[in-house]
Amino acid sequence: MQPAHSVRAGATLWEIAVPSRPLAGVSMAGFRDRSHGAVDLQVIPYPAITIVIDLGDGLVVEGDNGASVRGSMAAGLAPAGVRGRGSDVECLQIRLSPLLSHSVLGISPELGGSVVALEDLWGSDAERTEEQLRAASSWDERFAIAEVALRRRQERRLRVDPEIAFAWGRMVTDKGGVRVEDLATQVGWSRKRLWSRFGSQLGVSPKRAARLIRFDHAAHRLAAGQSAAQVAADGGYGDQSHLHRDVMTFAGVTPKAVAAAPWLAVDDVAWPVSRRTSVMRSGS
Repeated sequence: MQPAHSVRAGATLWEIAVPSRPLAGVSMAGFRDRSHGAVDLQVIPYPAITIVIDLGDGLVVEGDNGASVRGSMAAGLAPAGVRGRGSDVECLQIRLSPLLSHSVLGISPELGGSVVALEDLWGSDAERTEEQLRAASSWDERFAIAEVALRRRQERRLRVDPEIAFAWGRMVTDKGGVRVEDLATQVGWSRKRLWSRFGSQLGVSPKRAARLIRFDHAAHRLAAGQSAAQVAADGGYGDQSHLHRDVMTFAGVTPKAVAAAPWLAVDDVAWPVSRRTSVMRSGS
């Protein structure tokens, strides 16, 4: 494990631990609230499936559809409105490539901005994993337990089509700036077939996935201090109004508010850039 870092996000002081060994397709980070106050944070959407395993007592995560889950949960490729609330929060958060969610979660992640209890997806395995994580004596041990749990789930499930994996990879590489028609041509499918298979296996349309990836890059550039005009011009947006609309769609706030979003203050510590785009392979 790398040394834990303390990072302030809004009124909350987080102790953040990350594994020293990257796991392809999976990013993990341990969070412990050191301010011991009430946590209330909007989570900025990211192009991954999110699993949160509650290691404290009373974590509540709310989705934009009104769903509310207390304890361990999973959320899909979320649009605006996901919030985390609680006191003395301690949790293990996992960002899972959507290429793996089809196998690891056992369903197409048709969650949108909703959240579901992890036990609804993993059954008794969710409770067993949470108990093991709570009993662990270090974050290193917790990361190892989580990796075993993910691999155990993956071994039982199906994988996405290689054409879908290729399409997602191209979207990530091109930062969302790729046309669906071009992807269909490259994989030798019709646009209709790519749209259907992509949606059934990743739980979101190719167009929305590309928009989310592009938004993610824009949000991080805004948080880094770049102007909305510059981000729009360099990020493949038609104009600044186009950027504004996409940011409102995914974050529910203006580009100026995204630039100051507390949750992005911890992002580069919890999720180093080098860990954001690879894919876990069984046995790797």
